Amino acid sequence: MERLPTHPGERPHESDTSPGPARPAPPTPPPPATAAVDARGIVTEWSEGARQLLGYPPSEVVGQPAARLLADDADDAGTAGAAALRDAAGRERWSGTVALRHRDGRRVRRELLAHRRTAEGPVTEWLVVSAVTGTPEGQTPEGQTPAGTPEGEVPEGEAAGGGTYGSEAAGSGTSGSGRLGEWAFRQAPCVLAVFDADLRLVRANAGMEQVLSLTEDQMRGMRLPEIVPHPVSDETEAKMRRVLEGGGPQQLRAGAGPAGTGANDGWSTSLVPLEDSAGHVRAVCLAAHQRLQEHLARQRMLLLSEASARIGTTADSGRTAQELADIAVPGLADFAAVDLLDAPRHGGAPSPAAPARPLAATRTAVRSVLDDGPTASAAGTAGTAALYPALSPVARCLAQGHGALYDTADPDLLRWARQDPGAARLLGSETHSVMVVPMRAHGATLGVALFGRHRRAEPFEADDLWLAEELTAKAAVSIHTTRRDSREHTSTMTLQRSLLPQTLPDQGALDIATRYLPAGTRAGVGGDWFDVIPLSGARVALVVGDVVGHGIRASATMGRLRTAVRTLADVDLPPDELLTHLDDLVLHLSADEGGTDDTAESAGGIGTTCLYAVYDPVSRRCALARAGHPPPAAVTPDGAVRFLDVPAGPPLGLGGLPFETFETELPEGSLLALYTDGLLAARDHDIDEALDKMFAALARPAKTLDTVCDRVLTAMLTHRPDDDIALLVARTRALHADRVAAWDLASDPAVVARARKHATEQLTAWGLDDAAFITELTVSELVTNAIRYGRPPIQLRLIHEDSTLTCEVFDSSSTAPHMRRARTFDEGGRGLLLVGQLARRWGTRHALTGKTVWAEQSLSPG
Repeated sequence: MERLPTHPGERPHESDTSPGPARPAPPTPPPPATAAVDARGIVTEWSEGARQLLGYPPSEVVGQPAARLLADDADDAGTAGAAALRDAAGRERWSGTVALRHRDGRRVRRELLAHRRTAEGPVTEWLVVSAVTGTPEGQTPEGQTPAGTPEGEVPEGEAAGGGTYGSEAAGSGTSGSGRLGEWAFRQAPCVLAVFDADLRLVRANAGMEQVLSLTEDQMRGMRLPEIVPHPVSDETEAKMRRVLEGGGPQQLRAGAGPAGTGANDGWSTSLVPLEDSAGHVRAVCLAAHQRLQEHLARQRMLLLSEASARIGTTADSGRTAQELADIAVPGLADFAAVDLLDAPRHGGAPSPAAPARPLAATRTAVRSVLDDGPTASAAGTAGTAALYPALSPVARCLAQGHGALYDTADPDLLRWARQDPGAARLLGSETHSVMVVPMRAHGATLGVALFGRHRRAEPFEADDLWLAEELTAKAAVSIHTTRRDSREHTSTMTLQRSLLPQTLPDQGALDIATRYLPAGTRAGVGGDWFDVIPLSGARVALVVGDVVGHGIRASATMGRLRTAVRTLADVDLPPDELLTHLDDLVLHLSADEGGTDDTAESAGGIGTTCLYAVYDPVSRRCALARAGHPPPAAVTPDGAVRFLDVPAGPPLGLGGLPFETFETELPEGSLLALYTDGLLAARDHDIDEALDKMFAALARPAKTLDTVCDRVLTAMLTHRPDDDIALLVARTRALHADRVAAWDLASDPAVVARARKHATEQLTAWGLDDAAFITELTVSELVTNAIRYGRPPIQLRLIHEDSTLTCEVFDSSSTAPHMRRARTFDEGGRGLLLVGQLARRWGTRHALTGKTVWAEQSLSPG
């Protein structure tokens, strides 16, 4: 039998000749008939194959209504064309048998395949394809099996499927092996198709028909780009041509799906040459294998990777739940609902038994592939309440701590639907597969996520459950962290507020206003603080500090330091000495906590900054020292603003470096502004601009100090601060000479009576006769002790404030008196005990040389 040439014009190989009579080669198949019809039904393209099919040249067809080509009557043609358009509406592909009218009037019935395609621009049109030229009614098409050929046989040299290559390529015949080969080809579990030397389809198995939703008869004679118009089809055809040219087998990592669906990455396509006995390539076999599991695994990994970036982007639990639903639909499920428990359950290992009582939850997030419809409405809306019966699948999964797969025929699911109308709506006829996944993190059960499928036919499987649990775990960890941070922030704020002064003390030296603003970041509240401490002699101490770090530890450290400052201030230490003692305390705290961890927040306050100022309204002098803290700003009554040149000093906890005290005189009515560095650490301007804004706000006249504070914060902040801010603004007052009286005393016991007389006369001048008894006793005891145990010079001073009278006795000795309890027969030792009982408070204040022993008593409103 003579071999058919691979290409037209090729001469047969000598080894393929036989002594028998030579048969002519089969004719070259005509090109397919193709035409394009726009949405109005006008023909826009007309191929050579179409001309051969119906005899019309392009000039007579292009631009004319396509309905004129139908073989029925005019009215029927219009009806048939309209019916075809209605049938194709909303579809990407249409096929059917149509009777066409040849140019010479004959009828030609053809199977047509039409693809919707979008040309350049917004115009949509149809590409209509017919595989081979048609046959006028009553005639036999060229190449058809001639009459007289027994049924089931084909002429020698033709394939059983009507192809143009030898029987060796098709395995035709009536033998048992031929039938087995035909069955194997048709029923192979993969996609198989054979394309001839012109790259036209001649055979397609059932897998090919199922994937493309076309029959073999509808595809026969067409090229792959005509069957599935897509760039992947063009690439496949190019590789098939390479196979025909001797390039060997070719591989593709994708396959073309049905028209309109594009490439499918779940397929692996092989192109294999089909050779005759002489080794000549006669055709190409396309074999496509579905890599479904590999494809699904890759899709799951991509979804999981995407979830890492999309879940937990904010510190909002509701937003995180919605992010979980959004990532799951449509990537994993057709609908998703996330319910958070009203009271999260904490505990260790989950219990195997369901709870005995229903579980209350709040539907926090919902997502569906459908904007409306049963599944969308049945899922409910965010914010609605959900109550799960005790024996429902949700309650059981929450109790057991792991997810579960259900189909709608599951008895547990059916029982839940009977108990809960909401579940019945959610698990309606459209839903066929459900996953229930508890949301657990760090031993706490926070809620449950429900996933369902109703659009996709395939049910959930074990790998889908694993993916859902991973996605849910990410959301649960984020929600747990958000809630923990929220609880810690609330606790820290409560602690911070409780450690700050609740009310400002009653004193007459300064008018004071304060503000505290916690940080607006997720780092939480820091350790900024301020304090106002009344001192002896009508003086007042002002403190502003900033502890390193944020959170409860920073607030606790702040509380320790504030207590220490108040304790040190109570013994009337100068500012530099007070900071030195505070520095030693921070070093001790750091040593005590050095074994806990290495974080800055547990370093006992190392790096803490502090500013300590003492204002004396009698001398109108202010003494200040700072440990790494920003310098205070002072505003004179004429509106001039400046920084006080206080030596910076090192932050607390470094040790070994001294602190220096700076003294200045402040006119009455001056403003002092003490603050933490958070006020200057703005994101939208530099430090110089920030200082200019602060100076301008301080310089503007204001009736109240609260107005000054508000102006400063408004000018400096355009957003929630990144760090805590403590602000203290004070306006100085002065105690003039009419409120202060002083006498120099000789070191002689006889002067004690004279001192009492000076005190009583001054009290009479002030109208404080009711305080005379206690004042005389105090003066007698303090002056006597100074004469007996101290050294001259000795001075007595009385200070009258609005509600306080202070008696002070100075001497040059550094020896401080101590209160002791006198025994029964002791003649002395009871004076300081009486002073301590009668006075509101008393103490000793040391200076560079000498000391001052003082006692305060409260003045009655009368």
